[in-house]
Amino acid sequence: MEVQETRVQTDRVLTIPNILSMARLVGVPLFLWLILRPEFGGPKSDGWALLVLALSGISDYLDGKLARRWNQISSLGRLLDPAADRLYILSTLVGLTWREILPLWLTAVLLARELVLLVMVGILRRHGYPPPQVNFLGKAATFNLMYAFPLLLLSDGSGWISSLAAIFGWAFAGWGTTLYWWAGVLYVVQVRRLVRADTMAD
Repeated sequence: MEVQETRVQTDRVLTIPNILSMARLVGVPLFLWLILRPEFGGPKSDGWALLVLALSGISDYLDGKLARRWNQISSLGRLLDPAADRLYILSTLVGLTWREILPLWLTAVLLARELVLLVMVGILRRHGYPPPQVNFLGKAATFNLMYAFPLLLLSDGSGWISSLAAIFGWAFAGWGTTLYWWAGVLYVVQVRRLVRADTMAD
């Protein structure tokens, strides 16, 4: 089901929600550098990487909340928010797979969904439609994965905390992956309906 937005959309760029989204984007390469430092002979910086992820999650919540409360929903924000989500997921997948915390098959499953969505966006553009809006399932999937990845990173250690993090991390990863593909299927159905209606109109 699509998330309906009734507030007025603005073309303003320098809004607080957009600045938060931009800050999230800046954090993507920082997070990837922190998580991959041990692979290149540097010290382990998982604590700092977890902090960057946590701040990203907080800013993700705040930018949407503030945009609605202060009537600062913008065209740029509609692009920045999902872009930041996907880039964090992609960078986390790269980092955790590189460090062999995530299995390659799971990374392939998640990236395949992104490829399907990219194809759908291309089809919509050919028919003159903008990219589909983020739906509730897509947001829920992202939240699950953003919980899963820090927990799985935390599980790369020893002791009862790491063991507990692994249990909850894999649970969130399973739920997130399922919801991620479910949301992807809904996008495909939505694109199919739009294209069919466009074809019939012609």
